[in-house]
Amino acid sequence: MGKNTSQFVCQNCGAKYSKWAGHCNNCDAWNSIIEDLVVSEASGKNAISQAKTSGQILKFTKINEITVTSDKERLKTEFPGLNEVLGGGILRGSVTLLAGQPGIGKSTILMQICAEVAKKHQVLYVSGEESASQVKMRAARLGADSDKLVFVSSTSGNDIAKTIREGDFDLVIVDSIQTLAINEISSAPGTVSQITNAGNLIIQAAKSTDTAVIIVGHVTKEGTLAGPKVLEHLVDVVVNFEGDRYGGFKTIRAVKNRFGPTSEAAIFEMNEKGLSEVQNPSAALLAERQNTDGSIILATLEGTRPLLVEIQALCTTTNFGYPKRAASGFDLNRLNLLIAVIEQRTKLNLSDKDIFLNVVGGIKIKDSAADLAVCLAIASAAAGRKLSEEYVVFGEVGLGGEIRSAFRPDQRINEAKKLGFKHAIAPATIRDPFVIPVKDLRSTLIQYVNE
Repeated sequence: MGKNTSQFVCQNCGAKYSKWAGHCNNCDAWNSIIEDLVVSEASGKNAISQAKTSGQILKFTKINEITVTSDKERLKTEFPGLNEVLGGGILRGSVTLLAGQPGIGKSTILMQICAEVAKKHQVLYVSGEESASQVKMRAARLGADSDKLVFVSSTSGNDIAKTIREGDFDLVIVDSIQTLAINEISSAPGTVSQITNAGNLIIQAAKSTDTAVIIVGHVTKEGTLAGPKVLEHLVDVVVNFEGDRYGGFKTIRAVKNRFGPTSEAAIFEMNEKGLSEVQNPSAALLAERQNTDGSIILATLEGTRPLLVEIQALCTTTNFGYPKRAASGFDLNRLNLLIAVIEQRTKLNLSDKDIFLNVVGGIKIKDSAADLAVCLAIASAAAGRKLSEEYVVFGEVGLGGEIRSAFRPDQRINEAKKLGFKHAIAPATIRDPFVIPVKDLRSTLIQYVNE
């Protein structure tokens, strides 16, 4: 009988090592190598030989005879935007992985979901991080006092899976997967093997009982989901909770959804009663805006929702030989690329300028159509001139300085019209009287950055 041994696996890239090391030579990550249990070759051969005779013939069903869960059977939350992100609500039998930074509001929104679902359905809240009194205080503050909402504190994946199988629950919250461990593995909670196997147990229990499960996951300092990548493949829905933990708007978007689109986004803000959905984020983001140099209004999209946000740029003369570039809410590499395009294609000298870019409200912009607004903001700040209050801006900028088309321009234009803007500086490919067409970056900067 062979003996099981251990190996060390990098949680970031999956590279394997015979002993622990603080640095992964494959992906250059630090403190990402965790011990994992390895089944010996003899044990593996015995298991394979037993598996050849222990299986049974599966019962198959004709595809046209399979019953499908309708949208009416989804569990609705109190947030219409979150329901859209999830594809119409929480589907029975689905497993959702919710990830977000510490303190951003994951436990808060989960308790609010419990409060709404528990009005009609049985809900189980499992916490491996907090005591019963801590959860009770949050539940009392958010109004989650239904008899159908029950609580248990446990870090045993075996016990949680057994409870899901034996209990009659419609929704189960597990907070969080990094605290769970199963009896068959001796490694510490949070390791690759514990997360993978505990997740597997819970997913199998959810599928066998048609119970909806939401699992909370931690994130790394880079903002990616902590733990093995296989966990994201196992679950049905992966939802990211993004934003500034200390203020501003927070965004929930699905990066994976087997039952709906991944293009939707829900925008929230925190108040004394918990998280509330922002119905008109564009008006809220522009309420305190002052039209100064370096301030440009961008018509962007959060999923399929049009949104107007303010892009602010600040240019100052550098005191060092190498100018500083910094961005909040915008990709720094993209900013450096756009600065290079401005210098090369418009002959505006920025080599002696420190450039700072900010997206107001804590919104993170990933829309390629934000390029033109960023370039106009930088040029406006560098020249000390401002754009007219009548304009919104959108469009992608190519390396040749050309202005390229944007995704769903009609929605952007309609949102700008609702808030009283007169014109949109946008790509020339858009045929609309509201649009002032532009073809290249140089002529745009010369014509529209006026005093």
